[in-house]
Amino acid sequence: MRKIQKKIKMLDMWLFLPYIILCGIGIVMVYSASAAIRMQTGGSPTAYLIKQSIYVIMGLMITLFVYNMNLEKLRYPKLVKYFCGAVIGLLVFVRVVGRAVNGARGWISIGFFSIQPAEIAKFFLIVYLAHYFASMEKYPDLDFKIKYSRPAIIVTGIVGLILIQPDTGGMAINGIIALVIFLASDSTWKRSSLVLTSIVILVMLGLPLGSSWLVDHAGNSYRVARFVAYLNPFGTKSGAGSQLVNSYYAISNGGLTGVGLGNSIQKMGYLPEPNTDFILAVIAEELGFVMVAIILGLITMIVCRSIYLGAKTDNMYEGLLCYGVATFFCIETIFNIGGVSGLLPITGVTLPFISYGGSSMIVLSASLGLVLNVARRIHERETQWEGATMDV
Repeated sequence: MRKIQKKIKMLDMWLFLPYIILCGIGIVMVYSASAAIRMQTGGSPTAYLIKQSIYVIMGLMITLFVYNMNLEKLRYPKLVKYFCGAVIGLLVFVRVVGRAVNGARGWISIGFFSIQPAEIAKFFLIVYLAHYFASMEKYPDLDFKIKYSRPAIIVTGIVGLILIQPDTGGMAINGIIALVIFLASDSTWKRSSLVLTSIVILVMLGLPLGSSWLVDHAGNSYRVARFVAYLNPFGTKSGAGSQLVNSYYAISNGGLTGVGLGNSIQKMGYLPEPNTDFILAVIAEELGFVMVAIILGLITMIVCRSIYLGAKTDNMYEGLLCYGVATFFCIETIFNIGGVSGLLPITGVTLPFISYGGSSMIVLSASLGLVLNVARRIHERETQWEGATMDV
């Protein structure tokens, strides 16, 4: 009992409180964004409210579980291999028999819950790459090609399987997480620059090929239409551009303080996916720029605290975990804001801890648990050092 109380006291509130507040806001806004449409279609107005509440409770339990666990257990060689095999297996399985949504075959339905393997891949890449490069710290003179070839093959395979779903947003986020950990793992700028240059070249070569493949084979006039709508939203407002145009209207209607909770006009059938991809537009309309700024401030607090803890620890494994999670939260937020505001093409990326979704909530919560665990370990070492100093 005392150990549990001690661990609760060591919870990093700069991470935990923003997380709880964001989840609370998310539950309220998912309900607000979905209730009216559910009533119009004859469904229960509280259906998404109940589901999101369950996802948040599950996420909180997973966060606390990961926070309390021994991080070294995630580094067991057999566990890493099984985890890698499971992620790749799920990505292959979902491409073959997965449920298609908006042109992407990325979901495996299990009863009322849907698993999105691309989300699980984000957590895996953070844990795997942090473990791998921390293990390579024992061999500082290891040949550059030998050191990077194995993780590069695994990352390329996972990112490629996500691309062919096709899920460009998931592909980009997983790729950027891997890139940041690759660069953070080596303090030699010459090597880091070489890795970065190689990845940029691959991306430059891969994007044209990937784009033509998607157009010719994936059927995805839907994805092409999204890109055209990004370039000229008002010119395609009666078709693919309707999402972005209605998002503009929602943001414009909200102004500084919003039209009031529950009073959004655009969520009434004009704005698609109002409780997932475009929930930020509904928040902007109902609660205004002030609430949007608060939400972004809370996410920024989590990201900055994660980076701070990564820089503070002298353990490479812990540091890379923190940098990977910070990148995950930061890039996912940027992609969501970019899609809602028209600064980036719409990629179907959720807003962390706010948007409706089980897979997203669970993976985000587990990732936050990693950083909370690192914060606890840092605190324990500092406490032990202070105790040893006092004894002397």
